[in-house]
Amino acid sequence: MHIARTRRSVAASTAATAALAAAALATAPLAGVTAAAPAAVPHTKAVPAIAGHTLVHGVASPLSSEQCQAKWHIACYNPLQYRTAYDLNALYRKGITGKGRTIVIVDSFGSPTIQHDLDVYSKQFGLRSTKVDVVKWGKVPVFDPKNSDMTGWAGETTLDVEMAHAVAPDAKIVLVETAVAETEGVTGLPEMMDAEKHMIDHGIGDVITQSFGATEDTFPGFGKGDFSSIKKLRYAFQDANRKHVTVLASSGDGGATDLKADGKTYYDKPVNSWPSSDPLVTSIGGTQLHLNDKGQRVKPDSVYNDYGSGGGGQSHVFTRPAFQNGVKNVVGARRGTPDVSLAAAVNGGAWIYSSYDPTAIGWDVTGGTSEASPLFSGIVALADQAAGHRVGNINEALYDLSKRSAHHDKSTGIVDVNDGTDNSYEGVTGYKAVDGYDMATGVGTGRTRASQGSFPETCLP
Repeated sequence: MHIARTRRSVAASTAATAALAAAALATAPLAGVTAAAPAAVPHTKAVPAIAGHTLVHGVASPLSSEQCQAKWHIACYNPLQYRTAYDLNALYRKGITGKGRTIVIVDSFGSPTIQHDLDVYSKQFGLRSTKVDVVKWGKVPVFDPKNSDMTGWAGETTLDVEMAHAVAPDAKIVLVETAVAETEGVTGLPEMMDAEKHMIDHGIGDVITQSFGATEDTFPGFGKGDFSSIKKLRYAFQDANRKHVTVLASSGDGGATDLKADGKTYYDKPVNSWPSSDPLVTSIGGTQLHLNDKGQRVKPDSVYNDYGSGGGGQSHVFTRPAFQNGVKNVVGARRGTPDVSLAAAVNGGAWIYSSYDPTAIGWDVTGGTSEASPLFSGIVALADQAAGHRVGNINEALYDLSKRSAHHDKSTGIVDVNDGTDNSYEGVTGYKAVDGYDMATGVGTGRTRASQGSFPETCLP
């Protein structure tokens, strides 16, 4: 066990539980980080959002939040606390567990121990485990625990699978492992989009979660105002929109900025990342939960900003989509992110179990928005089951719910995050969490509030 800042996981909070679930159900009819490359030839590389911070690593067994505070001066949360924080237990008692729905998780390389690790994770917290269906897309190389690129993706894979399962225990999980290879100067992303389109075309998956990203500015042609290298990658999302498949993406962990192509230094100006910035995607930002050991809030949620910060701001590629017209005073003429936020703070990170690295078998505490996206995928799976069909693109419904919430309609499940904390990071001034939509937490977060009938009773189309 050691405390280090070597990997950033995704400890998403079920914050948007009702928010997205509600948004999801109210919606449609049936129906980061880049790698070094020669300066002359930009090569944008998709990397896992986990590639930042894991504060606690290789612990023999999970500790309570109180013990984590005493030992490491951070809060640490297990899935049972998340379930209480977002009133998920009320849904489970009604049989809404994600049964009959499928979550697709896309990660390069994957993890050779993912089924075993999920089984251990589930048993630890008294959850039912589930079979992870692994689809290998392309010639996925044999896993090498000494390869940092592979172990980084394995950590992301672990977080994605365990967080999605924590929220939707009966949903089917399909893990698509891609083989990273350079294609047309955009490393790994075409393979990921091809894999997603294949899943969509073959009817596999109701919701896709993406805990990866690349800064818009690092794509070929960006500096010349040529955004074709990004827009040519949108075909999977366009397909998903047609087939009513919900697509989610982490907003990033660099606050209002993000990493340059070297993967180490940050831009000294506001930037955004794709696929989170794509209007066909629901961008999932980050909050910090303040819970006791029972999972009860001791104070309202804040903006995630500790060993990373929830990504948010204006896209420099996409103009404002129609679903954000109601918040044009905030986003201006550009697409703004995030849309909604879930727990992601490292100080308040999630316990996950992994054994893919034989030198560090055990429990980690991780945080970042890449936790939020898979958690939210579980929420969408719950919404799909409650609706009896795929809810599809939820963005318009999400903003409609936010508008209703602003008029004191508590049935929406939307909970505004407005405590004045912000996502400034690495010297770049970010955005404050204020009343209504903001580019720190989007429309805010969510809570099921089943006793008020917010989710799913009043949200079914």
